[in-house]
Amino acid sequence: MIFTIAAKELKILFSAPLAWIVLAVLQFLLAWFFLSQVDAFLAIQPQLGALANPPGVTELIVTPLFGSAAIVLLMAVPLLSMRLIAEERRNQTLALLLSAPVSVSEIMLGKFLGLMAFLGLFIGLAALMSLSLYAGAALDLGLLAGNILGLVLLAASFAALGLYISSLTAHPIIAAVGSLGAFLGLWIVNLSARDPDSLLHYLSLLKHFEPFNRGVISTSDVAYYALFIALFLALAIRRLDNNRLRG
Repeated sequence: MIFTIAAKELKILFSAPLAWIVLAVLQFLLAWFFLSQVDAFLAIQPQLGALANPPGVTELIVTPLFGSAAIVLLMAVPLLSMRLIAEERRNQTLALLLSAPVSVSEIMLGKFLGLMAFLGLFIGLAALMSLSLYAGAALDLGLLAGNILGLVLLAASFAALGLYISSLTAHPIIAAVGSLGAFLGLWIVNLSARDPDSLLHYLSLLKHFEPFNRGVISTSDVAYYALFIALFLALAIRRLDNNRLRG
């Protein structure tokens, strides 16, 4: 049932012009970042040839590409997550959904996975752009895999938080503004977290992405994202469960 709900959410996403517009803009930005990094790499290639151990295309093109993709997702997810629950309330279909023979957990996980499937297209495009470099250079596949995993976990964290905020209101625009405000707050936390031993550094979503961006997969970073995702999914489920109990 979870995957049925996820497929339905993905179909609804693609039936709306907003999703296509967001995907097109994301693809345009991603392509622009990618081509800019390729041009920069080609411009400094003669200088790299003089170095004993020069960085490769993965470090100079793929790593900045995924770093930029993380910031782009921070701006785009609120537009995609805003309607997940808020629109159900606005259209007065939430009561019908809650009366269906499925659990609240299945409903929320289905909506979460539907959004993640859409975000997976964006991440897949970033991966395909990176793999296209194989045509003329050698890639560090371990570093690429670390970036893909980190971006998936970061996108899942954004999606879980956006889903929770969408469950708090009946107005998608308010949900979008609330999610964007929360994400920008997390970005400010990231900018303020300069001391590696500070609490802000530990709480920053983007700081935990940085090791993945360098190809370092740490169990503590994976655990942080898993707990963050589980926390906001649990809060969203609890919020919707309260709606079901109140009828």
